Amino acid sequence: MRNVNSILALLKREFLVTFRNLSDILSIVLFFLLGIIIFVFSVGPNKEIINEISIGIIWALILLSNTLSSPKFFQSDFDDNSIILFFISGISYEVIVILKVIIFWLCLQIPFLFAILLSMILLNIEFVNVKIIFLSFLLGTPTITCISSISGSMNLLNNRNFAIGSLIIMILSIPVIIFSISIIDSPQNIIDAQINILLGIMLFFISITPWICAACIKLGIQNK
Repeated sequence: MRNVNSILALLKREFLVTFRNLSDILSIVLFFLLGIIIFVFSVGPNKEIINEISIGIIWALILLSNTLSSPKFFQSDFDDNSIILFFISGISYEVIVILKVIIFWLCLQIPFLFAILLSMILLNIEFVNVKIIFLSFLLGTPTITCISSISGSMNLLNNRNFAIGSLIIMILSIPVIIFSISIIDSPQNIIDAQINILLGIMLFFISITPWICAACIKLGIQNK
């Protein structure tokens, strides 16, 4: 019961901290929308080019937006020793990672759904593709969130060069981007296979992320 209360208290704290820093989330979503607008103006009225690369632009901007937020994944709790207090309260580092990944996905990725819907209007994406895009988003963004958490935990070991963490996100996200983009305009049997691949990638990263991040946090605390 003590552990359950500690987990609920941590979830409540993370939600409150996130909403206090709502401007950070809004700035990341605004970055995404401004990127879409700049892309539309740079390409011009050529609808054929926009239709061909619009999905790729959306996923590239989602990836860049997550890269902006990854350094803060664990850094503030690590700097003020809050993460050690969570551990002392009876929550393992692995559970702490899982809870922060859930909050991060809910508070950052879900707002992207509305931004993506608006970007579809700006990019003139066909309505028949909306369902597939949202499905790939729901399968792809948990993976990117897990990768961002891994990057954020590794930054605790090397807080002088955040560019390495950004490279980690971009390299590990390549399979997600490839299958999320190629799923559009594919035959139904290919779509089913690609969805299964995205699901497998998501489950793989969900399973390994808590252990990798917990190990990095422990090393970071030892070297602090």
